[in-house]
Amino acid sequence: MSRTAIVIVTHNSEQVIRHCIDAIDEQSVLPQQVVIVDSGSHNCDYLEEMETYDVVSCVIREGNIGFSRANNVGISHIKDDSKYILFLNPDTMLDKESLRLSEKYMDNDPTAGAITGVLQGYDFKRSEATGLLDTTGIFRKWYGRWYDRGNGEDDRGQYQSVEDIPAACGAFLFCRTKALNQASLTARTIFDEDFFLYKEDIELCFRLRKSGWKVRYVPEVIAFHGRGWQGDRKTMSRALRKTAAHSEILLYKKHPSPYMLWALLKYFFVTTFDV
Repeated sequence: MSRTAIVIVTHNSEQVIRHCIDAIDEQSVLPQQVVIVDSGSHNCDYLEEMETYDVVSCVIREGNIGFSRANNVGISHIKDDSKYILFLNPDTMLDKESLRLSEKYMDNDPTAGAITGVLQGYDFKRSEATGLLDTTGIFRKWYGRWYDRGNGEDDRGQYQSVEDIPAACGAFLFCRTKALNQASLTARTIFDEDFFLYKEDIELCFRLRKSGWKVRYVPEVIAFHGRGWQGDRKTMSRALRKTAAHSEILLYKKHPSPYMLWALLKYFFVTTFDV
């Protein structure tokens, strides 16, 4: 058994969560714990099936409290001796060696506070990988826009070097517990609960790096992400785009930067012109 606890936040995830848990159950090294926190699903019946899995430690039902707060609830149920915590989206499926390789890398690199790997796209409707990349880390354009590197590109093995990255996608964020504790806002408050949804993963990575830890991309670690809006921003609702834009403003209020200008312009165009 590994020394990793997994936290999964669900919200109307009945179409994907089974695939996520099945992949965890097939890991070459099983996790120490799997904690599922539901944040306000309209129908929670599907969670009853999750409770039948031996690999699932507990399922916690909450109202729609937001992604950050729900993750913090999950953290509060993790054993104190867990060396690592993997924050995993319910629409993400691990390669069978993902946990073992993540632990191996972290054991060999004591400077790494968090890592992510190659997240490949997955189409749940067809039950197959898309052959396109989903993300190989989160980067920022010169003018301020955050983006998932490689998103939508053919996977040609073009990102094969271990490297420091600005931030990692919260769909697969493998963290050292010691680093999280050092970067935490308060005891057991790892994610900033001012962020209801979006940019909370970037904000956490900011704090990890400011605490002296590295955030790294490790290409030998592989997972499959069926991104809810399939990488096409046009399919996101206006409400979600507005939430994302607001979260970006919040990010730069907490971590002041000239990029606040970009965040404000983005919010203006989303709310005014629905772009």
